[in-house]
Amino acid sequence: MSNRQQVFNPYLPSWEYIPDGEPHKFGDRIYVYGSHDRFGGSTFCMNDYVCWSAPETDLSDWRYEGVIYRKTQDPDNRSGRKSMYAPDVCQGPDGKYYLYYALDFVGKIGVAVCDKPAGKYEFIGFVHYPDGTILGRREGDPFQFDPGLYTEDGNIYLYTGFCPKGFPFSLTIGKRISREGAMVMTLEQDMLTIKKPMKFIAKSIYNSQGTPYEGHEFFEAPSMRKIGDKYYFIYSSYIGHELCYAISDRPDGDFTFGGTLVSIGDIGLRGIMGVKDAANYTGNTHGSIVGACGKYYVFYHRQTNRHCFSRQACAEEITIRPDGHIEQAEVTSCGLNGGSLAGKGEYEARIACNLTSSAGGRFYGIFRGFEGAHPYFTQSGRDREGTPDQYIANIRNGTEAGFKYFDMTFTTGIALTVRGKAKGQLIVSFSPCGEPVSVIPVDINSKEWTKLPAASVRGGSVKTALYIRYEGTGRLDFRSFELT
Repeated sequence: MSNRQQVFNPYLPSWEYIPDGEPHKFGDRIYVYGSHDRFGGSTFCMNDYVCWSAPETDLSDWRYEGVIYRKTQDPDNRSGRKSMYAPDVCQGPDGKYYLYYALDFVGKIGVAVCDKPAGKYEFIGFVHYPDGTILGRREGDPFQFDPGLYTEDGNIYLYTGFCPKGFPFSLTIGKRISREGAMVMTLEQDMLTIKKPMKFIAKSIYNSQGTPYEGHEFFEAPSMRKIGDKYYFIYSSYIGHELCYAISDRPDGDFTFGGTLVSIGDIGLRGIMGVKDAANYTGNTHGSIVGACGKYYVFYHRQTNRHCFSRQACAEEITIRPDGHIEQAEVTSCGLNGGSLAGKGEYEARIACNLTSSAGGRFYGIFRGFEGAHPYFTQSGRDREGTPDQYIANIRNGTEAGFKYFDMTFTTGIALTVRGKAKGQLIVSFSPCGEPVSVIPVDINSKEWTKLPAASVRGGSVKTALYIRYEGTGRLDFRSFELT
């Protein structure tokens, strides 16, 4: 398989920042609808909604569908100062496609419609009660956020919810914070009017004590999928770095906690217990499941640029057990590839699925920082400018980047492209902090990208993890590596 035919994580181009991805199969294509972050952005979701799609039969062939809805189309946002948060799309009983979204922290659910899955969408109204009162504006209404849609047999289910605790959300939405958890309601055929009132279906941090949800409570990002005869309620948990799921025999209730779908730091796998010892820098994540050609995948996002305002779309294949439970997916560099990446060719450092430092891991929240000893993904060029050059920056003593997986059965060498001012060695191994399979001397003082002399690397197999660790003084930026 050549590099051009392979697909990596993140699966979209290096210059694209799509968090909160909701994947849907419409016809013979998989469409991903998400928020749209800005590289170097100062807050979440600063750009207009765009869409990407791929043939169900080839999840390496992603096509940019363009802008499908502009934030200035919302009547409350003609100035464009507010951001549009995580959307979802469903096909209505009339065959049209409906986009649901929450504008910033306004607390209303906006709706737009189009004849095609990939836009352009036109605003038609806000979700409201039969008397016209907008959902979220009636006395006692919980705060409305992160809509998720599911349709079946003419029934339209709307899921929403946001259950934070404490600063800064208490200042933003105050008493409207939902304490009960995720909620569901049904809509009339007009896709706007509430037909059946809301009911709560998943526990929050406020009411989870003594239940299976404890430690993995609903926080945000509700999404519904049906696999076989089971309904899967997917959500981002209160601890942020994971997507969890609950299972029921019906779409509107009786859900039982199922487990973790994916953690962007692999917390919960291989004995990793928390953020400090996570396999990757963590932060919030949001996504869902889609089936394609008999396989199922979980879509999620990772953090870049030392904060949570420039997030990128990733995906992993998942395994569903006969009893309906889903095994936690491991984060990899080859999620949609259908197997290991080729052990020959040049790869960008940005596809690292593990990134750690000698100072331990960090959770990227709404406050910037964590420079110092911490490496991070970043790019040259401005947001969506040409073909930005994404790389790992600020590699210091003890930094390790992990790439999984490669078929290295016939791999004999490796060469790295770096820049910076550093003196030491780059150690190549097949496991975290593992025994060296190659040692590459480093003595560089250059602002230009420099390809270091190739080194021998042998002993790999059809599924080999590749780890590159720096030991020495100074710091490096890491752009790419070539396997021969």
